Amino acid sequence: MRPAVWPVAALLIGYPVWWALGLGGLAVVVLAVPMAVILWRRRPIRVPKGFGLWLLLLAGYLISAVTLAETPDGTYGDLSPGRITGYLVRLAVYASLLVMVVYLGNLSLDELPQLTLVRMLGVLFITTVAGGLLGVLAPGFQFTSPLEMVLPGWIGDNSFVRNLIHPTAAQVQHVLGHSSPRPEAPFEWANAWGSNVSVLVIWFVVGWWAYGGPYRRAMAAVLIVAAAVPIVYSLNRGLWIGLAISAAYLALRGRPLLVGAAAALAGAAFFLSPLSAIVAQRIDSPHSNDIRAFTVSSTVRVAATSPLIGYGNTRNAFGNQRTITTGKTRWCEECGHPPLGSDGQLWLLLISQGFAGALLYVGFFAGAVRRFWRDRTPIGQAGTLVMILVLFYMLVYDGLISALSLYLISFALLWRNA
Repeated sequence: MRPAVWPVAALLIGYPVWWALGLGGLAVVVLAVPMAVILWRRRPIRVPKGFGLWLLLLAGYLISAVTLAETPDGTYGDLSPGRITGYLVRLAVYASLLVMVVYLGNLSLDELPQLTLVRMLGVLFITTVAGGLLGVLAPGFQFTSPLEMVLPGWIGDNSFVRNLIHPTAAQVQHVLGHSSPRPEAPFEWANAWGSNVSVLVIWFVVGWWAYGGPYRRAMAAVLIVAAAVPIVYSLNRGLWIGLAISAAYLALRGRPLLVGAAAALAGAAFFLSPLSAIVAQRIDSPHSNDIRAFTVSSTVRVAATSPLIGYGNTRNAFGNQRTITTGKTRWCEECGHPPLGSDGQLWLLLISQGFAGALLYVGFFAGAVRRFWRDRTPIGQAGTLVMILVLFYMLVYDGLISALSLYLISFALLWRNA
């Protein structure tokens, strides 16, 4: 392995170590430092088309800091260390991802071949499946990370930060009317696991099936069947829809045999197991729809009062979809006023950066779909599919932190392929 490739390998192959340390997705912030140093020594630096949109997104987020102390109508809460910490974490992530994309694009194909990067993502898929199975079999598994031990309480006790630094195997929620584990290891939360596994399986199929021999293809078939278990137990409707979009896309782009093989394997695992009953229960339990409808409509209304720069971070809404008198109790620690901007990256951008920030984000990824649609290589088609999934997932998933890292690594693969 060439010396300049080690930060990339450390991020993707070494992800379980970062998770155990309490950094997880924040590893990209740490590794952006050596990436920036190496880039500086390699001047001049190439940048991709669309780079200006991400720079404007970052600049807009910097400007939005001036509204952090504001409390728009329909929300409550004063400027607090938690709000500032959340803002700074997101700012660091946005800047680090910019460095990462430029770094990947400036490594030569001799230093980092495309297939090597794809297979690094495939290794992370295997890690994700293992974490998902851990969440199904041992949902109570968790531990205090080294980072959590050393952080002061006023930072570590922030709910957003705690999700990032406290390793857990699963989120136990009452989605079906009773306690149900939703896998999340080695990522921040269950929805992040769902988004990430759907992106990583695409690159796994490219590296192990499209460019794989008999051994790799057999391994791919076994792992995809194994992945079906945590995918169903995740109770993640967004993930299920994302997989359906992926299948439709592959059929459209002329790979029906691959779609048929994957569908046959997944179908066998599904119908010959108790998994089908779990899916039926989840479809019959759409209680989160009301919560999403309330937070999304409230987010749009609040964002309209600062359409150009937003409010820098999320805000807590008065009440929820049922009442204005809601809060945490001893029997429901997760009950309370839902944070606006927590139901998808689009809604987070609307409240934190206004409509202008949301348009820049959409423009960046939609522009990638337009530019790379004609690339019919396996890597080109896979990367374009990920860009399409980004535009869907922004409606239902918060992209920070690990998910957005995978989106932009996929963008870098497209850029390098061109």
